[in-house]
Amino acid sequence: MGQKVNPHVLRLGIVHTWSSRWFAGKDYKDVVLEDYFLRTKLMERLKIAGIARVEIERSINSLKIILYVSRPGIVIGRGGTGLEDLKKSITRFFEQSRKSKKNMPKMDIRVEPVKDPNLDAHLVATSISDQLIRRLPFKRILASTADRVMNSGALGVKVVLTGRIGGSEIGRREKIHIGTVPLSTIRENIHYAQVPSLTKKGYIGVKVWINKPEEKGGTV
Repeated sequence: MGQKVNPHVLRLGIVHTWSSRWFAGKDYKDVVLEDYFLRTKLMERLKIAGIARVEIERSINSLKIILYVSRPGIVIGRGGTGLEDLKKSITRFFEQSRKSKKNMPKMDIRVEPVKDPNLDAHLVATSISDQLIRRLPFKRILASTADRVMNSGALGVKVVLTGRIGGSEIGRREKIHIGTVPLSTIRENIHYAQVPSLTKKGYIGVKVWINKPEEKGGTV
């Protein structure tokens, strides 16, 4: 039986950085939960904007939230109204979690565009999940997704579907693998994401590995 390791965790500090960056003492468990619920809330709210990931940086009295989205205009809104509404929503979240307005940190929200959505594993997995919910043929989804990723410049892509694919009575596993995706080489810039697809027949697990190319001066 193979011992599987999350490709992102394996490369932390070498290729990828931490999604939450801060130091805490006795409040460590509370801050971890606060980050988890805040990130979950933002990922659900900004799904329509094509959100890829949320990074949180904390200091003593300040909080910096970096949102990586494929459509930043939806987040910012006309004249910045969307960003103001988002800031109010996050402020309410902290007021409810801390039950006090005295300890509110100074907030800074940054919206960063994703250069190529076809090279982001989370956005690709979300797209596959949405297509499965719409009951599109899974073989066509896998083939078109792999072609789109490779045409964007990826060195390799692997997509695995598990569950009651196509509404079958017995769960099975389908995959497509194009190019090279060396999971044991730590220096490779492997992006990984796992997104469930809730269809009428049940859950279908979607896993995506993308071997991103290197640019001058480092990885993408």
